[in-house]
Amino acid sequence: MKWTVGTKIGAGFTLALAILVTISGVSYRSSTELVATANWVTHTHKVLEDLESLLSALKDAETGQRGYLITGEESYLEPYHAGLAELDRRIKSLRALTADNPTQQQRLSLFESKEADRVASFKEGIDARKQKGFEAARRFVLTGKGKKEMDEIRKVIAEMESEERELLKLRTSLSEASVRNTKYTMVLGTILAFSLLALVAFLIGQNISRPLKEVSLAAEKIAAGDFLTLSVATDNRQDEVGMLKRSFVRMTQSLQGMAQMAERIAAGDLTVQVEPQSEKDVLGNAFAKMVENLRRVMQEIREGINVLASSTSEIMASTSQVASGAAETATAVSQTTTTVEEVKQTAQVASQKAKQVSESAQKSAQVAPLGRKSVEESLDGMNRIQQQMESIADSIVRLSEQSRAIGEIIATVNDLAEQSNLLAVNAAIEAAKAGEQGKGFAVVAQEVKSLAEQSKQATVQVRTLLNDIQKATSTAVMATEQGSKAVETGVKQSAEAGESIRTLAENIGQAAQAATQIAASSQQQLVGMDQVALAMENIKQASSQNLASTKQAEISAQGLHELGQRLKQLMEQYQVESVRRNG
Repeated sequence: MKWTVGTKIGAGFTLALAILVTISGVSYRSSTELVATANWVTHTHKVLEDLESLLSALKDAETGQRGYLITGEESYLEPYHAGLAELDRRIKSLRALTADNPTQQQRLSLFESKEADRVASFKEGIDARKQKGFEAARRFVLTGKGKKEMDEIRKVIAEMESEERELLKLRTSLSEASVRNTKYTMVLGTILAFSLLALVAFLIGQNISRPLKEVSLAAEKIAAGDFLTLSVATDNRQDEVGMLKRSFVRMTQSLQGMAQMAERIAAGDLTVQVEPQSEKDVLGNAFAKMVENLRRVMQEIREGINVLASSTSEIMASTSQVASGAAETATAVSQTTTTVEEVKQTAQVASQKAKQVSESAQKSAQVAPLGRKSVEESLDGMNRIQQQMESIADSIVRLSEQSRAIGEIIATVNDLAEQSNLLAVNAAIEAAKAGEQGKGFAVVAQEVKSLAEQSKQATVQVRTLLNDIQKATSTAVMATEQGSKAVETGVKQSAEAGESIRTLAENIGQAAQAATQIAASSQQQLVGMDQVALAMENIKQASSQNLASTKQAEISAQGLHELGQRLKQLMEQYQVESVRRNG
């Protein structure tokens, strides 16, 4: 039977898969048995735990009962009640755990009977303590009934524990056997699978990899370009590897033929005839088409070289003339650029001066409104001062009139003082005439006389002060009149100064506008000169580039001429006689 490479690899993987499935099945079975055995071991431990809890619950109930019998206090019965509840719960658990063990079920039934008798004894002792007292309870304990019942219960529990421990030993041994079987299965199965797979891999590798390695080495030589001396041995294998080697041999022979043709073409022989192996031979068809195209191109290049040789001679003459003209143009542009740069500097200086004049005019225009405003404020202040001076003059006039009125009042007060003095003298005379009875009136007359003297003296002082005030008032009236005249003169002068500053501000504004227009014109002129300078610089650069390009064109024309001569020499090396015969 002839197997292909895919069939061989598939057979190897199928064998490996079968071994893995077998090992997995055996391992799964052993694991399942191990888990079941472990569950039974856990089950047995649970039964033993419940049996121990049964005995412990009975002991708790007995302890609670004994405490109550000794003390008679209800609090000692708590362990008793808790133990009875634990007994019921553990018996139900054991019933469920040993449901599939009839022997243990019978023993559990016997335990329930003994447990009922023991609980009845507990209640009997408790009732005796409650109803008849401690002595009756003591006598009940001395009967030994409770000890006998506990011994029978312990016997039943011991039998159940004995059987469970035997089952535990059996199940533990089964569990250990399952573990050993699983371990042996996995270890031996892994070793067997590894050995078989290694053998299969070696056989497949020897059958497939060795010829593929030979082909790979040949492919590396082809990739490195060494395929002229390459030879690949063939055999009678009918699988994919044999087909690959035979195809590789044909490919190598075809490449060797193409390489020989390429060597002839590289040597300048375009008379070779390329014959493709088939219509699908892309490389052969491309090679044949390439040779045909090379023949046609070489003929066209030969004709173009002849044209190129004559054209380059004409181009060299023209470029020489253009280069000479471009050099002269570059010199003229350079001189013009220098002149424009000088004019630009002059315009820049003028623009800066115009800008300074404009800034000064702007500052003057800004200051002029402030001066005008200050003069207007001064004029308003002079008007207010004039009004205040007039008000002061009116006040001083009214003060002078009031001073005269005060003088008249003082004269009247002086007359009153003199009359009071006379009246006091008369009163003193009359008091002297009255004798003893007129002493009090004499004292009053004396006081009136004293007051009259004081009034007279005060009148004299007030008159003196009033005279001084009247003199000062007259002086103030004269000064006020002079100040009013001076203020009036200042108002007129301020008005004239304001009109002058207003005229000056208008002139400064017009000058500022003119300076601004001059600065703007200078700036525009400077911008225009910049544009002209930039344009001249661009023209200069363009002229330089044209000059360089012309020189480069001259050099290129010289190179083309030399290239044409060289191409003409190279074309003479190629043989295109077959093209001429076909033509």
